[in-house]
Amino acid sequence: MVKLTVLAGGFSTFISTYVFDSDAGSLNLVKDTTTGGNPSWITLHPQNSSILYAVNENPTGALQSFTVGQDGALTLVDTVNTGGNGPTFTAVLSTGEVTGLNFGSASMAIVPTDPNDPLKFVDSPNNLVSFPVPSNPHMSLEHKGEVFIPDLGGDKIWRLKKNGSKFAVQGKIDFPLGNGPRHIAIKDEILFTVHETSSRLTAQTIPTGASGSTPLIANVSTVPPPPSPGFNGSFFAAEILISESTTAFPDSYIYVSNRNLGPDLDPKGDTIAIFQYKNSSSTTEATAGGDQAAAMRRNAHSRVFSRRQTDATSQGQLVLIAQIPTGLNQIRSMALGSVKDGGDEFLIAGANTQGGVAVFKRTDGGKNLELVTRNTDHQNRTSFVFL
Repeated sequence: MVKLTVLAGGFSTFISTYVFDSDAGSLNLVKDTTTGGNPSWITLHPQNSSILYAVNENPTGALQSFTVGQDGALTLVDTVNTGGNGPTFTAVLSTGEVTGLNFGSASMAIVPTDPNDPLKFVDSPNNLVSFPVPSNPHMSLEHKGEVFIPDLGGDKIWRLKKNGSKFAVQGKIDFPLGNGPRHIAIKDEILFTVHETSSRLTAQTIPTGASGSTPLIANVSTVPPPPSPGFNGSFFAAEILISESTTAFPDSYIYVSNRNLGPDLDPKGDTIAIFQYKNSSSTTEATAGGDQAAAMRRNAHSRVFSRRQTDATSQGQLVLIAQIPTGLNQIRSMALGSVKDGGDEFLIAGANTQGGVAVFKRTDGGKNLELVTRNTDHQNRTSFVFL
């Protein structure tokens, strides 16, 4: 039996606490904790799971810190301004600083915390990094002393390093205009990028120099096949998760959420696309699947990009394994449970509009997802953490 507590933020004035019971096949809402407005993204402290940080995605953006009780109850401790508009994401850096990505004002706050109490923000000095417009920074990911910032509006991934006591831009990775890099993941020194505007997933090695790019190893569409002839949807990829290799799940898979903003909506909901990255000498685009080629043709924004790169190179390929309907509309985020307690057997995702929150079981070694349970008490859960 697996019994897991999950916290969920969203576009509201509260963070929800759910309890998932795998034996009972249930996901119960146990409480809502009042927060600042729109805690749309939440994250745990990497060394202390009793500390939670949340953005307030408002015109005057903020970060908040909370203690987490054993039952998932939250207590607000501190609030600090992010110095910008609409922070969409937060993460804790190895320096103890907390990021706040100001999507609406082309900047990122890097807020120090008290070395003796990471629940307390140190408002000064607040390192505010600005990016050239157009810019909509959407995420931060720390890797080997750098902080990578996918910039949806700027079609770049910014590379930041410490310059003295503060982080500063030291380079960038460029993408063709109109792709909109939103979220990223790094595994085995391969950079995987989900592009919102073009709904594509790309893979490349991390450039050794501060600026420039590297040829794409693989470049595939995330868009599912249409449910019916003449279907008129508009797709925008959002989240990427890469599973760890374990005894129970020896192969690693990539899970990408699709968001269809209409006007036509699939009654089965948006899909989670499952990919596998394979080192390969094959250069045949067909290895990514016939559905991928069809989806690539359907996605108008991706046409220029797809002509520049193929779905596979001699270095490797991204293979589409499955497109899983979820019954959720506009999946902004999702999360895998922890490996240490067997929670990685399960994936949780939420609808930004309709469909509630759903828990899926990873089956066939991670190649498939089966719905376990759904909770529809709230319709706007957009970020999740397992305790």
